[in-house]
Order: sequence, then structure tokens, then C-alpha cells
Amino acid sequence: MLRQEIILPGVKNARELGGYQAGDKTIRKGVLLRTAELSRISEEGLQLLQQKYHVQTVVDFRMSDEQQLVPDPVIPGCENLSLQVVEMKDFMKDYMNDRSMDELSSLLEMRKAPKEDRFQFYNILIDAGFINDRLYADFMVGEGGILAYRAFFQAVLSLKGDRAILWHCTNGKDRTGCAAMLLLYALGASEETVYQDYLLTNEYNADELKKLRTKLEPCHFSPEKLNRFLFLYCGVERKYMENAHKAMIDHFGSVEGYLSEALGIGEDERKILRERFLV
Repeated sequence: MLRQEIILPGVKNARELGGYQAGDKTIRKGVLLRTAELSRISEEGLQLLQQKYHVQTVVDFRMSDEQQLVPDPVIPGCENLSLQVVEMKDFMKDYMNDRSMDELSSLLEMRKAPKEDRFQFYNILIDAGFINDRLYADFMVGEGGILAYRAFFQAVLSLKGDRAILWHCTNGKDRTGCAAMLLLYALGASEETVYQDYLLTNEYNADELKKLRTKLEPCHFSPEKLNRFLFLYCGVERKYMENAHKAMIDHFGSVEGYLSEALGIGEDERKILRERFLV
């Protein structure tokens, strides 16, 4: 098994925070789960979420149109929370300055294609400057991101007994990765652990990334543009998370300041989290 892996047939990038060190303690296994989207989960996977992990809440960080296109499965006895970190309109507002509604409609139609067929859509996003290493920083300080991550922490604090929470976006790396980063810091994990967890996506998606590099070679992209394509499809880069960390410090003085002032997770809440999830 890959490090931190949980087995959920039909679900990519499925892993947990359990087992990481947080100070002199360890995060409990089987309760804090992070994945890619659940739309292709098998019946066996659904049974595991119910019977092995006893999932109480599934948090979906995807955009509204992503959720409508491929909705989460219904899991009996489980609450589904829809928490948009960012919406497509937030990316498109600058794009529309000198373009028609027909162009916007055409762009959104491209987005509905399966991920492997979104080359043209991703190319437009990259050339328009929407995808860059400030992306997570914008998640941290944007209104949507603050509201979504604040509600995420309330869902974590509301877990009962040994029930679990699962959070995801599309690829389980960006919006999901930022939520994992914040929760790890709140639990007292080190910065090294935060980056280790974030960068695991490249290990989980190693085969896919290798195939994608080969597929993109004939395009003769610059190294920067190639990296942005790899990031959009299924990879991660440390710089993105470093900028998220810097944005929290720049705007709130520290990670603890961000947790407390932006998300309402002060020392009392962090103490509760540590009592519940550390062993």
C-alpha cells in the first residue's frame, strides 16, 4: 500500500491523516479521510464508508456545476455538505472583460468534457493566467474559501464518537489539500508533515503523470506551461502550498492567527480537536 492509503475501490487519491505525528502524539486512524471525487465509487467502496469507517459527513468542496455534472452518491445515514471554496464565475469575471457571452458558453461547454479531453479548456485557463502558484493563497483569503473552511472545521468538531469525516474535491489535491493542511496545523502537526501529506498526491498519481508528460511532449511547451498542465490534470507543486502559508501569515500574522480570526478555531477549539483526534 502507498503511505496513508485507504482502500476505496473506484476512488482516486484516497488516504487519511491518521498515523501522522502531531507533537508528541499521533492522529487517530480511520476518522479523517481525504479523497478525489466519489462519483465512480464502487458498491464495495460505499459499504466500506458505511461499515468500516462509519462516515458521518462527506464534505464536497467542488464548484456548483461540478457537483451538478457528477453528484456525490447518497450514503444512508451520512450528511453531504456542499462547500464551494471557489466558483467558476470567480475565474471568469476577468476573462469576460472583452469577450462575449457566446465565448463564455463555449468555454463552459469545454469544461464538461471528461478530464482527459479538457486540453483546450485547460490551455485557455493557463494562457489567460487563471492558473498560477497564487491559487491556494486566493483560496485562503477569498470569501468563498474562508466560509468553506470555517464550515469544514465545524463539521469536524461535530463528529460523534468514532464516526469519520471524508472531504474531497475533484482530484483530491487542491481544495482538499488546503483543508488537510489547515486541519494538520490545527492538530499540531509540523510543517514538514503538512508538505509531506500534500506532496503525496504526486506519488498516488505517478503513473498518470508519467503518461501525461509523454502525451504533452509533442506540444513543446515551456517548462512553466508544462508544469501548469500537469498541475491542472493531477499533480501538485510545493510552491502552491508555500504561497498559501505565506498568505495566512501576511494577512493574519501566523497560521494560528488565520485559524482563529478567519475560521473561528482558537486555542479552545484546537484543544478539543487534539483531545478527540490524537492518541
